[in-house]
Amino acid sequence: MVNPWLAMEVGADPGERIRTVRRAHEAFLADGTVAPPVRQVVADSWRRSARACAAPDGIAPVELDGAALHSYREAHPLARAMPVFRELLGGIAQDGAHLLAVCDPQGRLLWVEGHRGVLHRAERMNFMVGARWDERHVGTNAPGTALAADHAVQIFATEHYNRRAQPWTCAAAPVHDQRTGRLLGAVDITGGDHLATPHCLALVQATARAAESHLSASARELGTFLTALGRDEALLVRDGERLRLGRRHSEIMVLLAHHPDGLTGDQLSLLLYGEREMRPVTLRAELCRLRQLVGPLLRSRPYRLTSPVETDLVTVERDLTNRHLVAALDAYRGPLLPSSEAPGIRRLRTALEDRMRRALLTTGDPDQLRAWAHTPWGEHDLEIREALVAALPERSPARTASLAAAGRLRLEYGLTSEFPDPREAARH
Repeated sequence: MVNPWLAMEVGADPGERIRTVRRAHEAFLADGTVAPPVRQVVADSWRRSARACAAPDGIAPVELDGAALHSYREAHPLARAMPVFRELLGGIAQDGAHLLAVCDPQGRLLWVEGHRGVLHRAERMNFMVGARWDERHVGTNAPGTALAADHAVQIFATEHYNRRAQPWTCAAAPVHDQRTGRLLGAVDITGGDHLATPHCLALVQATARAAESHLSASARELGTFLTALGRDEALLVRDGERLRLGRRHSEIMVLLAHHPDGLTGDQLSLLLYGEREMRPVTLRAELCRLRQLVGPLLRSRPYRLTSPVETDLVTVERDLTNRHLVAALDAYRGPLLPSSEAPGIRRLRTALEDRMRRALLTTGDPDQLRAWAHTPWGEHDLEIREALVAALPERSPARTASLAAAGRLRLEYGLTSEFPDPREAARH
């Protein structure tokens, strides 16, 4: 069976593949249709890129630079993995034909290293430190697609959604925290067509696994961690073992983790089902099936977890309490179990989102406001958009774009397209 994450099968003609995929790319941009020989992983990525309105000739935005980049990079977990990345991929990157790149979960490039001439070529398309290379902003590319699919992948030449990136071929693999299962970012190698080999993808995958092991060895005891932000089905990681939970089991685990002293059957039923009449046997059946998955971690009378379970919800709350807003933004991967209608989950979800927004609005930092406004859960947040307009310099191009975005949102919400500018109000 052909590996779908590999760019080309052994023996394929690179030139012919470039030409046929280029024609398919132009057809997709024209009418939205895509067919073989375009790989399914690439077709899916093109569709995501189109839905996100990524420009096929656009430039990746630079979101971090100067002191903000330095402090963020120094504090990032992947900083401790850079010796591993450089040992395994750095020599290849210095050979004059490749680049080593490492990005965060948002696709922002934190390290880009290699031969100076190759670096200069890559900078022409803003493949540079601080630039954001997720699918939302530049479309299909190895680091961005590896993050979106949470899988190692090669992207070959004209498979790139953005035409500026089509002279390049790249391979990237996501990197996780083995203790929590949390996505930390991705490691990438970028260069010419000769990177479209099974060896290259295997090397990047092995590098990512080595980095994960290195970070795990230097971390504290693994323990148990529940990831539920931005996911409809939570991920439970126990001593490095990953278990994906169903939706109802995800809700139960989040609620029990949030109530370490336990809940009675009536209390848990109210948080899960609200005031609806629900037969006790229904809840007991769900808990019985959950116990089969997590074993002695779940106990009854009252229902409780027998050992501490850390959650990404608590991680964000702790960062907010300690006023580490950059860390909170990095850890906030989206609303808590976004599809859940359980009353207890809805309350936790709303409380955390409100707390995040209040912190952003109080701080008024334009980079942090922009980071929230550019997420799927923040793109329709009018109050954040207006705060961003107020925080940006008057003649900044970013302010002009934010002003236009705020105007469009006001029209969507049935308001006038223009809103009072706080600076204008201050002058009068």
